[in-house]
Amino acid sequence: MNNSLRRLDLNLLVTLDALLTEHNVTRAAERLHLSQPTVSVQLGKLRALFNDPLLLPGPRGMRPTARADELREPLRQALESLEHAVTPSSPFAPAQARQTWCVAASDYGEFTIVLPALAGLRVAAPSTRLAVLGLSPSLLARQAEQGDIDLAFHISEEAPPGLRRRSMFTERYVLAGRTSHPRLKRRPTLAQFCKLDHVIVSPVGGGFQGPTDTVLALHDMTRNVALSVPHFLFLESVLANTDLVAMVPSRLIHSNRALQAVEPPIEVPGFEMLMLWHERVHRDPAHQWLREHIAKSI
Repeated sequence: MNNSLRRLDLNLLVTLDALLTEHNVTRAAERLHLSQPTVSVQLGKLRALFNDPLLLPGPRGMRPTARADELREPLRQALESLEHAVTPSSPFAPAQARQTWCVAASDYGEFTIVLPALAGLRVAAPSTRLAVLGLSPSLLARQAEQGDIDLAFHISEEAPPGLRRRSMFTERYVLAGRTSHPRLKRRPTLAQFCKLDHVIVSPVGGGFQGPTDTVLALHDMTRNVALSVPHFLFLESVLANTDLVAMVPSRLIHSNRALQAVEPPIEVPGFEMLMLWHERVHRDPAHQWLREHIAKSI
């Protein structure tokens, strides 16, 4: 930083602005709510700082030097910018807002969190835009820090430790298949459950193991996983059009009339869905409004 700025007292610039406006020490002092001697002392410091008299006695008060005239407009703009920077942010007005927000979510997060919030968002903030990006867990912290995303929705077990978080809900698993599935008329036994043909969602692609298999292994049992798919959206179509079954989050199918669910014969731990954001936007009024809107929509 320039040495002149390091030794500069900001109050001196405020005094200079008042002097250049009033052209009179007494009136400048009144404007600043200071005593006349104090302003006179500050004027002396300003003259030393700029190596220029700045204001000279005249027949009708003081008149600025050429250097003072050069300083007038840049100084006013600088003080206005500084005042704007330190003034508390005004309340967010969603009806007039034109923000573009970016959120990261899996297709499950899109369905259970983004979709319920969308209609209300369009009504409350009609001129805003929302970009939904695919969820990349390993990139979340960096994306949030760099401002590439405003929010992310992810399970608590895999949430980056450096981000702010808010719990959205806790989810549980149910056993789902097509409506009128012949094997789901009642809750199957554990042996029957393992003999069913299962489909599993593998976010990384190609996996045939999940939380259910971890629990089954504790009982020295395995199930028949016949299909692995990357997205929940395709999973729903598979279940509706085949006799495959799946252990799915309950919220995913509660409104799908093509599917039915029964309680599984084995308890599989559910998961907590979080809303995640970076500290840099934590106190931003617009961001606070968006977080509250989404939380109230769930």
